[in-house]
Amino acid sequence: MERLELPFELRQKSRLRARLASGEEVRLMLARGTVMRGGDVVTTIDGREVEIVAAKEKLLHIESDHLARVAYHLGNRHVPVQVGHGFLRIAEDHVLEGARGWRLWAPPRMSLKL
Repeated sequence: MERLELPFELRQKSRLRARLASGEEVRLMLARGTVMRGGDVVTTIDGREVEIVAAKEKLLHIESDHLARVAYHLGNRHVPVQVGHGFLRIAEDHVLEGARGWRLWAPPRMSLKL
């Protein structure tokens, strides 16, 4: 099965034209609101099945004694957030870098916008 590596921004698109690792172009048409996760198998417009790979991206890992407050402020900015036990992860953002955290490379698992 072919694999399609996509960053989070593109894994939220319901209409998408992208290139497989082989260089071949594929088109996807998914239900509106669908967020593709790493490991999902989707069917292309021409009927082929493709496995989605969540691309590693630069993220900010945020830890705080006040995560709810941090999440509230991120929500006001409409920032996609990955919520974990004791941490939040967001796409690297030079404006938000002042939060207590560090940069890392990992496949984001964000599924909603707060």
